[in-house]
Amino acid sequence: MAASKKDPTEPIRLKASRYPGVDKGTACTQSSFKIGKKAFLYIGTQGGRYKAMFKLQKSMPEAKKLAKKEPDLYQTGSTAWVTARFTADRPMPKKLWEKWLDESYELSHGAGTAKKKPTKRRTTKKKAAKKDKPRTRGR
Repeated sequence: MAASKKDPTEPIRLKASRYPGVDKGTACTQSSFKIGKKAFLYIGTQGGRYKAMFKLQKSMPEAKKLAKKEPDLYQTGSTAWVTARFTADRPMPKKLWEKWLDESYELSHGAGTAKKKPTKRRTTKKKAAKKDKPRTRGR
């Protein structure tokens, strides 16, 4: 990578850092972006190229198609993580990384901070019968 070329990961890092509640850290040689304990982006350099990893669900079929079409640039794992590799001369398409970054954040945000919905309590027949029975006070 030539030092004179602009780093194509900067806009991705900037957007990731602007989501609410995000902590930036380091994992191995990559920058990591997390919400709570859940990472949603790993990004950095690797092997003379740039690399970004996103956690996907809805966009996974699209990512698999891209991986099949361009295996040098996109890779899907057995889990929800997708790796994109790119250069300064051929950066990752903006619409694609924005879509994947939003989805990755939402998945991690929901998984890490969402509270369970309260469940309705069921009334058993025994409890219902007891409830309908008039109360009497003993002497």
